[in-house]
Amino acid sequence: MLLFFRPILSFLIAGAAPTLFAAEPIHLLNVSYDPTREFYEQINQVFIKDYQAKTGKQVVIDQSHGGSGKQARSVIDGLEADVVTLGLAADIDALHDNGSLVIADWQKRFPHNSCPYTSTIVLLVRKGNPKGIKDWPDLLKPGIQVITPNPKTSSGGRWNFLAAWGYALKSSQNDESKAKAFVTSLYQNVPVLDSGARGSTTTFVQRELGDVLIAWENEAYLSLKEFGPAKFEIVNPSVSILAEPPVAVVDKVVEKKGTRDVATAYLKFLYTPVGQEIAAKNFYRPIDQQVFEKYSSQFPKIELFTVDGLFGGWKQAQPKFFADGGVFDQIYQPK
Repeated sequence: MLLFFRPILSFLIAGAAPTLFAAEPIHLLNVSYDPTREFYEQINQVFIKDYQAKTGKQVVIDQSHGGSGKQARSVIDGLEADVVTLGLAADIDALHDNGSLVIADWQKRFPHNSCPYTSTIVLLVRKGNPKGIKDWPDLLKPGIQVITPNPKTSSGGRWNFLAAWGYALKSSQNDESKAKAFVTSLYQNVPVLDSGARGSTTTFVQRELGDVLIAWENEAYLSLKEFGPAKFEIVNPSVSILAEPPVAVVDKVVEKKGTRDVATAYLKFLYTPVGQEIAAKNFYRPIDQQVFEKYSSQFPKIELFTVDGLFGGWKQAQPKFFADGGVFDQIYQPK
């Protein structure tokens, strides 16, 4: 069983022994996407100590993880998240569009468009790379089994899809029809679509299904760290996408619970040097340049494009590619 598969966890770091008059701990729920489990376990432990030292208040933080799209839907349907730390901006936009759970300009609340770290999309293959996979076109070869999550429910699935589409656009002088044909061929080699990125990692690593896993960079390195280079190798494609996972305070929930101050402090903590270093140690690319330089050797140089630059942002990309009847529905035929 993978060591980094853990259930939803609560964190409470106690200070002095409680008295009869001790205040009740403040409870926060962080609803996040699949591959952040280990990262937020570490963030929570450090933040709780820091916040208590500064304010004297105790905090309990619960974590919930799953495919980013499914997590957003759970919050829309009533899961009372104080904060969301999801895989892409469209999933937080959905919280505004469905019940005004967050404000319209939520991305202006925190630096870097409310993205405290970034990532990219890489390819994880088995030791020795027996199928000779070197770049995106190799995923189209007959007989190659590609593991990737469902872009209808998973942010990782959407980043993977757009990474492949962007490569095809760039290699065909922006020919949309050639990009569509390229990605259609790729998904013909996908035997199963898990609902989230961690589920796809389980399929590839634990169930040993597939020849290549399209993965978040941090998720690929976690697998390599867990099992070592004797089992897997990372292939960095020639071109990939700059993945920007954002964070937000869920306004309707924190107003109801009275937790806005601590929820805001929690997300601000991600931008501190301590938070940025924890991100780097979990193979996320920190936005703090000094921290990034300290860990730069673990982040390969890959030509990266952005959703804004190539697709006009998530407000255009989400409905075009992933809405019901969109491009993904047009090209994918379930096995």
